[in-house]
Amino acid sequence: MSGPVADRPWPGLDVSGVRILVAGFGVSGYAVADQTMQRGADVLVVDGAETSEIRERADVLEVLGVEVRLGAEHTRALPEDREIDLVVTSPGWRPDQPLLAAAAAAGIPIWSEVELARRMQAADGPAWLAVTGTNGKTTTVTMLESILQHAGLRAVACGNVGLPVIEAALDPEGFDALAIELSSFQLHWTEHLDCEAAAVLNVSPDHLDWHGGAAEYARAKGRIFEGVATACVYNTDDATTRELVEEADVREGARAVGLTLGPPGLSELGVVDGMLVDRAFLTARRTSAAELGTLEDLAHLGPHGAGPHVVLDALAAAALARAHGIQAVAIRDGLRAYRMGSHRAQLLATHEGISYVDDTKATNPAAASASLRAAERIVWIAGGDTKGADLDELIGQVRDRLVGVVLLGADDRPFTAALARHAPEVPVRRIDPGDTGDVAGRSRLMEDAVRAARSLASAGDVVLLAPAAASIDQFRDYAERGDLFAAAVTRGPGAST
Repeated sequence: MSGPVADRPWPGLDVSGVRILVAGFGVSGYAVADQTMQRGADVLVVDGAETSEIRERADVLEVLGVEVRLGAEHTRALPEDREIDLVVTSPGWRPDQPLLAAAAAAGIPIWSEVELARRMQAADGPAWLAVTGTNGKTTTVTMLESILQHAGLRAVACGNVGLPVIEAALDPEGFDALAIELSSFQLHWTEHLDCEAAAVLNVSPDHLDWHGGAAEYARAKGRIFEGVATACVYNTDDATTRELVEEADVREGARAVGLTLGPPGLSELGVVDGMLVDRAFLTARRTSAAELGTLEDLAHLGPHGAGPHVVLDALAAAALARAHGIQAVAIRDGLRAYRMGSHRAQLLATHEGISYVDDTKATNPAAASASLRAAERIVWIAGGDTKGADLDELIGQVRDRLVGVVLLGADDRPFTAALARHAPEVPVRRIDPGDTGDVAGRSRLMEDAVRAARSLASAGDVVLLAPAAASIDQFRDYAERGDLFAAAVTRGPGAST
């Protein structure tokens, strides 16, 4: 088969003979190289880094005929010694990255791994049920995975969590449905999704430097609705998500389905008298509603029951499942069985009536706000690299819940200034950064933070790590920050899980 790859028929795209450049050799890059090489593509991988882990992955693929070039010099321009038909880029590479800019100028298609997966998947492949949003994506898709599996389907959470989409889409055993988490980065490079149903949970400022502004960031999120067949799910309290549905180019018959924490209107899912109810996916929706579960089914997902953001995530998962024809009993059973993953509002321990919750993934104010609104009395462990985010609105929203604040971070001024303006009566403990150049120093930092938080808390309070900031100024990544918090809590006197 010859001709430009973009003109080749799909679904079931044949990549044999296609000269593919894989830009970035992370998990998705490895999966792209592996899956396309197996199907006869001529694959070159480039990455600016050369760690032992990357080198090990390269050694495996090079034995199978994939060429891997590591080092920054290979990422600055297209290769001079070979023709390229298609670039498949890592989601982390910005559009102005020199190699990608050169490919665009040369008219070479640039696809995400997700775009390639959609084209390569067979026409009778698994249904795509996709989720994006600034916060809550992982919780929603893993809840959806649990629901689908309790309905007896072979289903998996994939994309920005779990398996790369291309591995799930081309799995030789064949999945029935994919619960796909998609970031704005992945969506930027994706033109064709054609999901059965998709959800945008929320849109708040994030990654604006990458996208070039708030409008472009929102537009990238909205790509998830393109080609939807059954339902576009949105948050009724987030005007941007509604606008993205209104602007979407969907298939005839696709409907907008709203989510609310109150009683649902027509074509909405919501909450009535402690019950999760559906007025969207039943024939008599004008006059009745279907019970999908109760708030009690989610009570294990928070120190004082599920927070509002967790309830909305559950409603989103339920809406996507209902769009796929899943019955209410499987939704109830899937939510009852669901457990939070590590670092996502994870209840670690309770000691002397004080609950310790790890939400280190709350790396921006919007995520932290959702976590902070899930409890009434909180000692908040916060701080880190704010990336210029505005903290005033967040602290104004939650000040009445704050018993005390413990500040991490190389520079605490953004937090101390906002706290002084909006919560001057709340006691603040600043943890001396000291030397965090090694694990021992970072461990000491977190132990000091937990000790300070414990001194501020009383029975019934929640000590919450929800930093509202990135971890890179003091920790290896957000996961290490959470792991060290968990270790410090566990070492605390008399802590019990």
